[in-house]
Amino acid sequence: MNGKIVFSGYLEFMGLADIFQMLGNNRNTGVLQLTNDYLPNRGQIFFKDGNPINAISGHLRGLNAIYSLFGWNDGKYEFLEKPIQVEQVVKHSRMQIVMDAMRMVDEGKIKRIGSGGDKQPGKGKAMSSNNKKGGLSVVKGPQIDYTYIIEENLFRNGERIVKEGHYGNWIWVILSGLVEVSRETPKGPLPVARIGEGCFIGTIASLVFREYARTATATAVGDVHLGLLDIQQLAGEYSCLSTDFKKLLLSLCGRLNKLNDSSVGLSMREIKENAAALMKDKKMLLNKEKSVDDLFLITAGEIYVVGQTPKGYLPLATLNRNDVFGSVPFIDMGHDPQYTAVIASKDVKVDKINKDNIKREYDHLTPTFKNLVENVGSCVSMTTKIACQVH
Repeated sequence: MNGKIVFSGYLEFMGLADIFQMLGNNRNTGVLQLTNDYLPNRGQIFFKDGNPINAISGHLRGLNAIYSLFGWNDGKYEFLEKPIQVEQVVKHSRMQIVMDAMRMVDEGKIKRIGSGGDKQPGKGKAMSSNNKKGGLSVVKGPQIDYTYIIEENLFRNGERIVKEGHYGNWIWVILSGLVEVSRETPKGPLPVARIGEGCFIGTIASLVFREYARTATATAVGDVHLGLLDIQQLAGEYSCLSTDFKKLLLSLCGRLNKLNDSSVGLSMREIKENAAALMKDKKMLLNKEKSVDDLFLITAGEIYVVGQTPKGYLPLATLNRNDVFGSVPFIDMGHDPQYTAVIASKDVKVDKINKDNIKREYDHLTPTFKNLVENVGSCVSMTTKIACQVH
């Protein structure tokens, strides 16, 4: 097959979730070819701008073919960079595919193929397999950039790194180990996430507000090695961004906090009652049938992001003036119309944001700042998935 092989290796050392993350970060276009000594036919996944659009694995095609390949415990892979002419049949987002596939592997819905049937099919930078002790999936970040790390810290098992409600503007990147994120409830701490290598403790909001209150508690699970980031350099980079880009980033951080509030604070009965009230006298802006590939800034009124589950609509977050919604060109956060709907109050007003300008700004960010942005998207996607699964 024509094309330039840009990287190759073994699935034992780099799993399919890691590969998806790498291709997405680099926005690669081409075909990922996989071979397995236990199967006669190779698997192929076709990518365009970092997103999977089609696949072949034996008699399977499209999304089912991709899911089956996550069951390969070992084998070889190579990515050929080349123009792609195949039809786009996969509509799911990259992050959603990884999360669904890893869950199905855990549940035995995807057959494991290869030596060592109990092996995980790759660590998964975007989303690893479920942690059996805590019942939460482990989110991992992209490759660590050491440019902004000014100090390294070690926290022992059970040691608290930050506490919800306390103030502090430090941002760490996890160099190794596992951190549990929890929120306070009337019944005690409730774990909402487990994050690993490449993820951040602290968000972009830390760069903006001098008095910044932590929205969750982070605790070391085992020994955790952290890298302290240079806040002044990051704040300087943030200050050079356009007003639209700043609003986008703060809106994403705010959406993550609202999703966590929804996951922690709503009982199932309240969710159903709120969903019924929410849909009354509102207009649908985006869903599976009304997908719009644009990005908007809210100037008046309210926008509601609701999950689309087999049991109906699930309220996830309320967006207000200066919040942003729609298609973000460089973040995969699981809030595309395939999984969530956007409805609006009658008085809503929005302005369209120039996505090309936003994308150009993003392309000129340093790797660490890009990783911070991507980390928010990954956490939004994970929290949305947890809320929908609970519903």
